[in-house]
Amino acid sequence: MARKIARPKKGPPKQRSTAKKPPAKAELVIDTGESLPERRKRCKKALLALRRHYGEVTCALTHETALQLLIATILSAQSTDENVNRVTPALWAKYKSAGDFAASPEGELEEEVHSTGFFRQKAKNIRAACRLIDEEFGGQVPDNMEDLLTLPGVARKTANVVLGTWFGQNVGVVVDTHVGRLSQRLGFTWRSRDSKDAVKIERDLMELVPHAAWTYFSHVLIHHGRAVCSARKPDCNQCRLAKLCPSADVAGA
Repeated sequence: MARKIARPKKGPPKQRSTAKKPPAKAELVIDTGESLPERRKRCKKALLALRRHYGEVTCALTHETALQLLIATILSAQSTDENVNRVTPALWAKYKSAGDFAASPEGELEEEVHSTGFFRQKAKNIRAACRLIDEEFGGQVPDNMEDLLTLPGVARKTANVVLGTWFGQNVGVVVDTHVGRLSQRLGFTWRSRDSKDAVKIERDLMELVPHAAWTYFSHVLIHHGRAVCSARKPDCNQCRLAKLCPSADVAGA
């Protein structure tokens, strides 16, 4: 008779830890001790240095119309401009008007914007916004903040992008992750305790940056954030703003 092999008794199943991972460390407010005029003066110097180095940079989202810019900006939420620019050429070739987007069959647009993330909500917002544009605004993207904010999926950041980049209206300062991060490191915001409060950061920047440069400041700071002042490894040694930045030694360590 075959011998039975004793098998080791199984212990109780291991329990997975329910402890939440600590949130990513936010940028800290840099207390420069400056007066508002002093901070404005330093901000103007930083703006001049960035303009000399990068020239007249503009929005990185590929577009040829206000509608395309609006849709690209909606898609850019929680995604990268590079990823959005890979998706939009096919959209621009297929959908020529707000009415075309509004009439797209359910599931079709979702599939086409899938790679940008949160695709169901984005597709839903694009359809609804384009339907409103088509029915209430004669197929034209509104050129004012009040009407833009009535469109589904459009908050102040998106409206600022469209108004500043397409319509040339400096209504506010676009605060994305790059602008929020760099504003903290440069000591250009003092109301917000972390880099995620875009409303407070925008309010601070509007007090510092010359009104005529609000749109440009956002574009060039985003460009600088990608090229030099990255989130994890800012290259302070190569930064044109190092002498003006109170966190240069700390951030680049």
